[in-house]
Amino acid sequence: MATETTDATVGACVDAGGSALGMPQLCADWIPNQVFWLILCLIAIYFVMSRIALPRIGAVLAERSGTITNDLAAAEELKQKAVEAEDAYNKALTDARAEAGRIVAEAKADIQTQLDAEMAKADKKIMEKTAESEKAIAEIRASAKESVKTVAKDAAKEIVAAMGGKVDAKSVTSAVTARMKG
Repeated sequence: MATETTDATVGACVDAGGSALGMPQLCADWIPNQVFWLILCLIAIYFVMSRIALPRIGAVLAERSGTITNDLAAAEELKQKAVEAEDAYNKALTDARAEAGRIVAEAKADIQTQLDAEMAKADKKIMEKTAESEKAIAEIRASAKESVKTVAKDAAKEIVAAMGGKVDAKSVTSAVTARMKG
């Protein structure tokens, strides 16, 4: 009987000493045993993956998806706010430029009004000075004519007297007056 037991353990994959012949994984006698353990391991892995790992991975993916969606929504909202802020900035800039233009126009109008008023005052003063100057010139001319008449009368009297003639004041005055009239 001992030989039978020894013979039973000796097979295509094991020699008489109990050592494996070649690669035991490739032994056809052991394949059903290996398939059993393979199926058992796959079932265990399936249950571990389906009950523990995949729900956790799904939760992480859902959380990431939610975070990404929220971030995209927040980014879109911030983008909209940025567009609104830019529009408000551009409107404020346009309003400020219009206000600056209005202020400049007002300042120019005020300056022009003041300039016109000052020019009118200056023109009035110039006209007054011109009138005074013309009056003074007219007085000087009248005075000069009288002075010329007086000098001419005196000179005529002196010349006639130096030549030895006798002249009366009335004839010298009428001669000088006639000559000055033209």
